[in-house]
Amino acid sequence: MSKVFFSVGMSLDGYMAPEGMELSAIGTPAFDEAMQQWGQLMGWVENQQFFRENLKLGVGGETGQDNRILEETFARTGVSIMGKRMFEGGEQFWPEEAPFHTPVFVVTHERREPWERPGGTTFYFVNDGIESALRQARAVAGDRDIRIAGGADLIQQYLNAGLVDEFHIALAPVFFGGGRRLFEGVGRRKVQVRIVEALHSSQVTHLRYTALRV
Repeated sequence: MSKVFFSVGMSLDGYMAPEGMELSAIGTPAFDEAMQQWGQLMGWVENQQFFRENLKLGVGGETGQDNRILEETFARTGVSIMGKRMFEGGEQFWPEEAPFHTPVFVVTHERREPWERPGGTTFYFVNDGIESALRQARAVAGDRDIRIAGGADLIQQYLNAGLVDEFHIALAPVFFGGGRRLFEGVGRRKVQVRIVEALHSSQVTHLRYTALRV
């Protein structure tokens, strides 16, 4: 059976996204500052060859350990699940050929027909909760895994429901001081983990965990 996992960046003080990244703040100094902080968190990704090729940003880029981790994460993902907030942000900023190249299930109250993009990405809108989204994802994942893409609130829901098998955190050397905490509200009696691997590069520390059934 497909494994359920997430793979995200996190600041040293535990935030997945800084304050001020709300779509309503676009065009304000707060949004510009938030995007600068986001760039510090995810800057290591933008340097990698795989990222540049996947988004058609041109040739070049690093090919070491960080690049390999990006490639492996993409290769294992047969389908993604995301929340409405992440989708709404991506709908504005992703290129026409969205970077997933798989089915994507969006957990939302909005009723909407599937949205097909060039390159093999189709967004499906799920109105009856996280477990329904997971059932639908399993039906199309094949022999690949299911990635909970984000945001933080959706990851927390899947963790608290005991539906996550493993996860990877790319811990960046940056402090946000506020924003959306990755593990806010995760029940300590509902989630237990075991560390599997810790890999360090000059830009980021990769931490891998297995989630234990409580």
